[in-house]
Amino acid sequence: MSVENKVLEEAKKAIKLRRKVKEKKPDFVRQESWRYDRVDESWRRPRGIDSKMRKEVKGWPARVKVGYRGPKEARGLHPTAYREVIVYNVYDLDRVNPKMEAIRIAHTVGAKKRAEILNRARELGIHVLNASA
Repeated sequence: MSVENKVLEEAKKAIKLRRKVKEKKPDFVRQESWRYDRVDESWRRPRGIDSKMRKEVKGWPARVKVGYRGPKEARGLHPTAYREVIVYNVYDLDRVNPKMEAIRIAHTVGAKKRAEILNRARELGIHVLNASA
């Protein structure tokens, strides 16, 4: 078994572990977002001096902490266990390792260049994450 295959297998294990950890992780919601429609749910750190959430009073939602972080090996990996590389032109494909990396074609690339990149990626056996976009 080659080194690249071992790395890919370890990455798949890490992705599986990340999924398991994420299931147990609470939904981190902004303080009072359930009370007021004008307050969005996206996380903001509670800072008030009397804030129950900041004080971590029992019965209030959990705060974001480093202990909820996923496994180090899985950070930055796509769910397919490949590393994502953004590609802007055909020449960027030369620095991609098809066994460990997958490409995502940048949103600024037009239809003509996108078609060229897709054809070249198919020749090189590179996995394209947004081929249909």
